[in-house]
Amino acid sequence: MGTWTSDELDAIGAADELRIAARRADGTLRNPVTIWVVRVGGDLYVRSYKGTASPWYRGVRATRAGHVESGGVGKDVTFADEADPGVRDAVDAAYRDKYRNYSASTVDPMLAETARNATIKLVPR
Repeated sequence: MGTWTSDELDAIGAADELRIAARRADGTLRNPVTIWVVRVGGDLYVRSYKGTASPWYRGVRATRAGHVESGGVGKDVTFADEADPGVRDAVDAAYRDKYRNYSASTVDPMLAETARNATIKLVPR
């Protein structure tokens, strides 16, 4: 698997939103969905505030492949589950910090256990 360049990490990490599209089994992309993205060290993470029942989350889990666009960067990615509690805590902190100017009613669902269970690491391909 690939790694993010410093420029890609900086651009995506600084952007408020990311467009994510899962790849279907036939290789075509689903319609993109706009979501929040956070950077933790040299990695990028997304979550579904609706948890594992969210349609976009189920789509990325089906093939584990797709495309993301954010901060002027477009990249094919693999979607990897993140189950490590320590990493999930760091992702929580990143959401709190990055989106601190948003209302708690908007940010808190991203920190709930439902969302934590739907934490996805974006791995460039």
